[in-house]
Amino acid sequence: MINGVNSTQSATYTAAYSATPKTEAKETASSNETGVVYESTVKSSYKKDNSALIAQLKADSQNRINQMQSLVSQMFEKQGIKIGTADDMWKTLASGNFTADAATIAQAKEDISEDGYWGVKQTSDRIFDFAMALSGGDSETMEKMKAAVEKGFQQATKSWGKELPGISSDTYDAVMQKFDDFFNKESSVEE
Repeated sequence: MINGVNSTQSATYTAAYSATPKTEAKETASSNETGVVYESTVKSSYKKDNSALIAQLKADSQNRINQMQSLVSQMFEKQGIKIGTADDMWKTLASGNFTADAATIAQAKEDISEDGYWGVKQTSDRIFDFAMALSGGDSETMEKMKAAVEKGFQQATKSWGKELPGISSDTYDAVMQKFDDFFNKESSVEE
């Protein structure tokens, strides 16, 4: 599921980012590894060329995706589960035909918690902020970004092989609410 959403996120980011969010390295509470913490700092005005920022955001996202994939791959390897493609991995996760050790479960719970990197708030903020950055806040382009996000979640569902878990639905709803709020604000400014 994570890869499907991450692929979706990456595709959405590629199709959509240029706000001024910042990332910073911080020590995680559960380990000595340095991780990326996303803090949205999107302003009402957007720069036209944020290619360096977009590249950094994509690299930071890819780093977190790689960390998650490594965690899952190691877990599967210990159980003798062979994965050929990313879709195979997500379908195996969706099937539930695997076990996870306490440390992996604890890390996953932290990552998807309310304040976690893969939690609803941070993930929906990243997706929406990326769309805003790529669109420069242009309403017509934001319509395209919204359609790209919808398509990305459909692709993630296909990769997962069945209905996405609740956290994914909650993230989708949160992103769509952010788009609705944006369009409502835009229409009230035009009046």
